[in-house]
Amino acid sequence: MRIDKFLKVSRLIKRRTVANDACDAAHISVNGRVVKASYDVKVGDKIEITFGERTLRVEVTDVKESTKKADAAEMYRVID
Repeated sequence: MRIDKFLKVSRLIKRRTVANDACDAAHISVNGRVVKASYDVKVGDKIEITFGERTLRVEVTDVKESTKKADAAEMYRVID
């Protein structure tokens, strides 16, 4: 699954277009490398999302094409 779609389905970012723009602006990195929106997400990948001064680090635990809002948080684990 593409990273822009993963970010939307997992509800880390609200809209896929916003996720795509964040990738274009180099705010998304996977395993320490800045990636494009077409990057293929795999279980175990460590995603880092930069929101201004704040940075969110998560590890991918599951990849699903679609999910309910209540189950979206099961697709990743927050890393501190």
